[in-house]
This record gives sequence, structure tokens and C-alpha cells, in this order.
Amino acid sequence: MSTAKQSPDTNSTLRGPLRIVSIGGGNGLSSLLKGLKIYASGAEPIATLTAIVTVTDDGGSSGRLRKAFAILPPGDVRNCMVALAEEEALLSQLFQYRFSSGRGLKGHSFGNLFLTALTHLTGDFASAVRFASGVLASSGEIIPSTAENVAITAKLQDGTLVTGESQISKTRSPIRDLRIVPRRPKPHPEALATIAEADLITLGPGSLFTSVIPNLLVSGIPAAIAASSALKVYVGNLMGQPGETVNFTASDHVRAILRHTGLTGDDRSRFLQYIVLNSQGIHPRQLGTYADRLALPVENDTVALRAMGLDIIKGELLEPGEKVRHNPRATADILLKLAKLGRRRRQIQGAKQAI
Repeated sequence: MSTAKQSPDTNSTLRGPLRIVSIGGGNGLSSLLKGLKIYASGAEPIATLTAIVTVTDDGGSSGRLRKAFAILPPGDVRNCMVALAEEEALLSQLFQYRFSSGRGLKGHSFGNLFLTALTHLTGDFASAVRFASGVLASSGEIIPSTAENVAITAKLQDGTLVTGESQISKTRSPIRDLRIVPRRPKPHPEALATIAEADLITLGPGSLFTSVIPNLLVSGIPAAIAASSALKVYVGNLMGQPGETVNFTASDHVRAILRHTGLTGDDRSRFLQYIVLNSQGIHPRQLGTYADRLALPVENDTVALRAMGLDIIKGELLEPGEKVRHNPRATADILLKLAKLGRRRRQIQGAKQAI
């Protein structure tokens, strides 16, 4: 029997630290990275992390800087950098510091201004992110999903069109469809490369229509995820969001994700394999803080999820406190096990290809 060796580049991705790629934005992604950072720091990291971040924010400090300086919105990227930073409390606090007064400064965070200045010095937002991540000694890489100046438009259930992430997040009417403008923006090349080499690719948690799905509207990213030999998992949200996901079950979230990939047939079936769900009861006291917004816990309709071909992993994922949030460490522990499984699967596939 003759054998054919894999190329050195292919072999290198099957050795060393596990490769985890997390796709999303907002507080959900930064919280997830805080947990995964435990395994990506130190002299001999267990995993390497790459965050692929949405760049559609048009509100607050990010929106103002985006309009004034024609740069990508820095807010979500800044939060990810701080989440991955070494425990240098003062430096992290500096990047998160928000000016409470000052003409033209009020409302801006130092980190956003820092990234804006670096973008103009380096001539490239991605280069500015790499430099700033080095300053913070971040335990991972952060890549914008696209370098193009994009915005999102939502078509509501009543047919109304709402443009801009900040406006979409305020709507109280169900969202039927999400589009990106300009259509089919080019993906960041490094994003596609890391997806191809990953052992595990995660989507969520986070706002479905304003943090997760916008990344999937970037041309080439859904197809790259489907083609990757990585194991792919969606981390289910704990609470529904007024307007965005009113009365959405866990399977409704997955259907919306798959619909917006634009994939069909085998590509669509290869896009997602696992879903991670919370099995822990939410205390009424925690739910009370969401009552005025009519937000309810997401129903884990496991029968429908299994019918979609997904494997389900449950765990006690609640963070203690008044707000309903994922526990970063508990969530990361589950994802590390899935990354190990993804690596084993890739090694088996590589061995079969070598025969």
C-alpha cells in the first residue's frame, strides 16, 4: 500500500495548542473570551484563540468615530482586546475608561480613541488592532470580519425597513430578515485562513441579529465555515431580546442563523454540528430585572434541535449575580472539550487522507 504524506503546513495545524475561532460581537463574545483566555495564557498555552468580530456598530462612541474618521467601529474590538488582556488591571481600566465630560470627548472611551489614532498612523484598522493587542499582551488574535465600511438593514415582520445596528436593537417588532450594505462585502483574508485551520469554531452567545448574524453576511465566511474540518458549535443565548428574538426558542435561533448563511444542501448541513445549552434554573430575582423589557428565558426545545441534526450539550452555565449572563469559565470548559474532540477528528481525517 502506498502512502502520501500531508504537506508540512497541514501537519502543523494538527499539532501544538488547540485552535479555537470564536465568531460574534458585543458582550457575549467578550465574556466567552474571558473564559477561554484561561487556556490560552501562560508559557505553554493549551489553546490559541482567534476572535472574528462584527464591524456594523453605528451607535455611541464607535458610531461617532466611524462618522468622523471613516474607520471601522472600534467598540466591540476594544472589548475583546480587554477580555483577552493579561491581568494588568490599570491598563485594562485605561482602555475601558470613558470620558464623562469634555467637549467632543464626553462619551468616548480611551480605547476607542487609541484605536482611531493607531488606524491613522498605521493606515489599516487590522494593523492597529494587532499593535493595541500587543500593548495589552492579549492572549489571542482579533480580526474584523471585513475591512469594508458596512451597515445592516433589518426587514421587520410588518414590512418596515430599519437601517443601522443601533436602531435595529431598539425595535420592538419581530425581525424577518437581515441584510448587509453594501451586499457581499469581502471577508478579511486572515479570517478565512483561521477558519480553515481551526479545531473548533464557535458562534455566539450574543445578540442574534446584531452580533452573530452580521458576520455571516460577509461574502465567503459561511462557505469557509462549512468547508472547514473544524467542529462547529453554537452557544445558545440564555434570554430572549425584545424586538430581536421575542418568543424565539433555541431552534428558532439556529434556523435564523442557517437561513442567513445562504447555504444549501450538504454545505448547510456541515455548517453547524453542536449546540451548547444551559441546564440551570434562572432565579426569579434575576428574571425580575428583565420584566420591564418583557424578556423571557430562551426555551431549550431539544426535540426540534435533534430533528435538525444537532448534538446537544448541556451544562450549568449561569454566572452568579443580578444579570443573566454566561459563566465564562463553565462555558469555556465545555468548549475546550469540544476543541479536543475537533482536533481528534481532524487527525483521523488527516490520517485517512495520507493513506
